[in-house]
Amino acid sequence: MNSPSQPASRKRAKTTSIDIAHAAGVSQATVSRVLRGSPLVNAETRKRVEAAVLELNYKVDRHASSLRLQRSGTLALLLFEDPTPDDSHINPFFLSMLGSITRACARAGQDLLVSFQQLSDDWHADYADSMKADGLILLGYGDYLSYRGKLEKLVEQGTHFVRWGAVLPDQPGLSIGCDNFHGGQLVGEHLGGLGHRRIAFLGDASRHYPEFYDRYQGCDAALHAAGLALDPALQVDAQSAEDDGYAAARELLGRGVAFDAVFAASDLIAIGAMRAFAEAGLQVPHDIAVVGFDDLPTARSASPALTTVSQDTSRAGTLLVETLMKQVQEQPVESFTLPAKLVVRRSSCDSG
Repeated sequence: MNSPSQPASRKRAKTTSIDIAHAAGVSQATVSRVLRGSPLVNAETRKRVEAAVLELNYKVDRHASSLRLQRSGTLALLLFEDPTPDDSHINPFFLSMLGSITRACARAGQDLLVSFQQLSDDWHADYADSMKADGLILLGYGDYLSYRGKLEKLVEQGTHFVRWGAVLPDQPGLSIGCDNFHGGQLVGEHLGGLGHRRIAFLGDASRHYPEFYDRYQGCDAALHAAGLALDPALQVDAQSAEDDGYAAARELLGRGVAFDAVFAASDLIAIGAMRAFAEAGLQVPHDIAVVGFDDLPTARSASPALTTVSQDTSRAGTLLVETLMKQVQEQPVESFTLPAKLVVRRSSCDSG
């Protein structure tokens, strides 16, 4: 008698981490470390495991993994919008960083929840005892002294978080930020080296806005080294928006105090200021040299192209995610400052 025929097709058994371990010649625990992105695995072993994962088409059971680790597998990006009358304005500098954060999360196997917030809201309370996310990335500027208390509350709650902003000695939590002071120094050296002696600063140069304050202080330090200084009469408060830069430049012109160059605390402020100068019949850089900060795509397309200080948004996004993941995994972690780079274009000198 013939034996019962086998089914024409049989459901293929699901690949497990044990299969991956056997194929890669490592323990199941090592496979788990690789899949979690643990830095404890050496590069050669990691490559073997990753190759086995691809060959066997292994899919991580995110739900089961998160239950074992008591994690959601999700990071939350809280993007603080600059308030405008129609609530439509988002600083393009943060949009460029959003792309690098998204890519870094994908590489780390994390989902990303993006939430738009106002700094004045009680956003810090929403993540106190919820499982919405394993940690927070805070992106956006504002009055630091006003929202510092909310950062302290996050620390008290034991919330994992990292923010983009100035790295301060007494800050609550961790920050990844640009070396704003050195960026300001580069601007001061550049403008002073071109022979400018009356340099205006457009931006809030107070401890309420530490990023702008450091840029102001760095520029002033460079000028002092050359026997010069920033004149307080040539400083005008402005937030990071084109309209703010336009209004600040108009106020500066209205003061009737002579100046031959402008250091704007952001590219948006600089572009708004150049519009005001053009309306006043002044030519950039022939009459007034202008330098910004951020190196937005619009800085290259401005007329004239804007000299500015570049911040590495790609590296910043990667560091924000890596720093937060280390916190979540209870690994040692610290704040980090990224270097600044001066990019010379025509707005400060005709040969730029």
